[in-house]
Amino acid sequence: MQHRIIVLGAGYTGASAAGRLAKRLRGEDVAITLVNAEPDFVERVRMHQLAAGQDLTPRPLSEMFAGTGVEVRLAKVTGVDVERRTVAVVDAKGAGELGYDTLVYALGSGWNAEGVPGAAEHAYEIAGRAGALRLRERLARLDAGRSVVVVGGGLTGLEVAAEIAEARPDLDVALAARDGLGDWLSPKGRAHLRKVFGRLGITVHEHAAVTGVEADRVTTADGEAIPAAVTVWTTGFAVHPIAQATALEVTGTGQIVVDGTLRSVSHPDVYAVGDAAMVMGPGDKPLRMSCASGVPGAWQAADAIAARLTGGKLPNVAIRYFNQCVSLGRKEGLIQFVTADDRAVRAALTGRLAAVYKELVCKAAAWGVANPTLGLPARRRPVTQRAAARSSVKAPA
Repeated sequence: MQHRIIVLGAGYTGASAAGRLAKRLRGEDVAITLVNAEPDFVERVRMHQLAAGQDLTPRPLSEMFAGTGVEVRLAKVTGVDVERRTVAVVDAKGAGELGYDTLVYALGSGWNAEGVPGAAEHAYEIAGRAGALRLRERLARLDAGRSVVVVGGGLTGLEVAAEIAEARPDLDVALAARDGLGDWLSPKGRAHLRKVFGRLGITVHEHAAVTGVEADRVTTADGEAIPAAVTVWTTGFAVHPIAQATALEVTGTGQIVVDGTLRSVSHPDVYAVGDAAMVMGPGDKPLRMSCASGVPGAWQAADAIAARLTGGKLPNVAIRYFNQCVSLGRKEGLIQFVTADDRAVRAALTGRLAAVYKELVCKAAAWGVANPTLGLPARRRPVTQRAAARSSVKAPA
């Protein structure tokens, strides 16, 4: 019988894991099913571009995985029973259930209103395509001179503010940051960021924690009211709630606790990748939710699954950071080089060259989904019954 591997979610991490597994294992030994609610692969790192009015290249999953041996199942995941090893789904035909021998959980994350009054009702988000398209439609109807406030001074907030300001110079774009503008960057990075924001006419409200959102304004902790015909919320992400409703060991935020091979510490037949996993990185610090750490984690998980099923050697590759890539519109960028544990160093690449660098990174990330072994030859190894049986048994403490 084929070993049933189900991958939940076809974002960067889930799609990468599914494709890499297909490259590592023989098709006659495994049945790999990739479950996703949408028919297309969504380039989440480009959602700010979509919201600003740009059209993205369609990437149908059926075409990306044609001939790979991966079955794409279009369905919404509604539950996971880790004791019975089943996944509850709903598709065009109704509710159903899928059984698995190995599960890769990659359902990712969505936007997080953080309990701020009015945020869920009045703010727009770009954590996914639906939210980006909703914001796109609203901006298209926005008259010149109206105000747009981007809440959140992280990487996503910087990219959204710059993209909208460049695409719509007729709007009054502002950024509300809880801390100083780019205060985690190197001096060179901060100086370039301020220069570009000044050139784009973006008003920056620093040390301005937003505590309330209304239809026409946001309110900060110090009582300041900032006019906002449109509020864009980018302050953070919340993981999909399904894992928290299972018997899996999770953190207080709902992330699945995993070991160095991305395997659940409580259920050895479950692996978690991407935003859904609590992965410890260099310096014993949790890796942040990002494509930069999620994709290497997906490779690690896929290689570990393949190794355990075939009796091979487990991977032991440390997941680390190299840089933070920020697009500041289509003509400017910022590449902040960092230590392994994501702390800024003095070196930074700025300007047009940085914009080209970031664009190449985005293209490479999408290319990597369709080429999960990075274009290198892959040897598909046979699954052994003994190894497959061991892979689902919890190792002794």
